[in-house]
Amino acid sequence: METYTRETVGADLVHDVRGPLPTTDGRPPLFMIGQPMDASGFVALAARFPERTVVTYDPRGLGRSVRRDGRTDHTPEVQADDVHAVIEALGAGPVEMFASSGGAVTALALVARHPGDVTTLVAHEPPLITLTPDGPAAVRARAEVREAYEQRGWGAGMAAFVAMTSWEGEFTDAYFARPAPDAAAFGMPAEDDGSRDDPLLSDRSWAISDYRPDVDALAAATTRVVIAVGEESRAVQTGRTSAATAELLGHPVAVFPSHHGGFLDGEFGYPGKPDEFGQRLREVLDGAS
Repeated sequence: METYTRETVGADLVHDVRGPLPTTDGRPPLFMIGQPMDASGFVALAARFPERTVVTYDPRGLGRSVRRDGRTDHTPEVQADDVHAVIEALGAGPVEMFASSGGAVTALALVARHPGDVTTLVAHEPPLITLTPDGPAAVRARAEVREAYEQRGWGAGMAAFVAMTSWEGEFTDAYFARPAPDAAAFGMPAEDDGSRDDPLLSDRSWAISDYRPDVDALAAATTRVVIAVGEESRAVQTGRTSAATAELLGHPVAVFPSHHGGFLDGEFGYPGKPDEFGQRLREVLDGAS
């Protein structure tokens, strides 16, 4: 693995390349992106593709990538232009892409803004909460996560986030009437360290979950776009946002093994099924539905 830095006007974008460039098998590089997950989250999945040249990167302001634009928010358009800059720096032509969570939103923006960059995009569980039928309630639930974080710190905020993302079905009155989640019950620290800059729990990434894909631009692009969902996620928020995104684009949804982090092994505490996930991703990249 070789590590490089792509200097842009607003950030130094650190990315890793596993394998040769140009590729020796004639296939495009396989680019894996997340948000707020950085390159460290794709170690297990990249290992399932030893025959491919795999590229991962840290989004600006996350992991090793330093931002110099004076901003703290995360927007799909800026992230998309960053990924475009990294693809240009690779000098290997268009890529195949696996993008997860907020990275899937970035990838949809990338295809709309730079349609020549990606041949096939597998967008896994994009958290586009305003696309679901209960969009306003989902926005309210998101605001409650930020409120818990602002008032009581990281543990309370993360407990509220887990409660929100594990809720099955629409956000009804029953959801909002439940007691506030207890941080200790979720294994989260109760003490408050005073920080309020978490991109997942603050409002710094709301532009990502508020994003609405450019349907016309995506339809005009030559990129094959596949919206993917984990089999265990179908009833929870990211499963419902995946279904809503696929419906908006007029595509069927592709079902993958496991959950939102189904490509992870045990290093983050909630293992998925990386072997099965990797095999399914290989099949979809090869043209399976």
